[in-house]
Amino acid sequence: MASKFVAGIIQLQVNSQTKDAKGEFTFNLGYPKRKTIVGNDKPHGAATEATIPFIEGKLTFSDTLDVVDVVTLRDADAVLTLENGKVISGKDMYYTGDADITTNEGEVPFRLECSEKLEVL
Repeated sequence: MASKFVAGIIQLQVNSQTKDAKGEFTFNLGYPKRKTIVGNDKPHGAATEATIPFIEGKLTFSDTLDVVDVVTLRDADAVLTLENGKVISGKDMYYTGDADITTNEGEVPFRLECSEKLEVL
């Protein structure tokens, strides 16, 4: 019987090191975004826009997390394993965004982007 679990526990590895992932993570595989061009009378056609492949979420600011290593990541390999068994994998990823760490929850924002599409394994 197939598993009914489609969401829940995740595991994040960056350069083969497991990170303390916290909360909800989001990812974009990097496929083009399409949108309809609408005129005043009817749809006139469509447009395609490039998108940035990314993996994004929060890490726990624990005593084992080297924040400088995280926010200066370049050429990193990232693997996000989902509860349903799917694996999201990116290569040559780099950290983007602000490193605004919260003290109340001990959270470090985490976003890696890359130029090639993410793989779903």
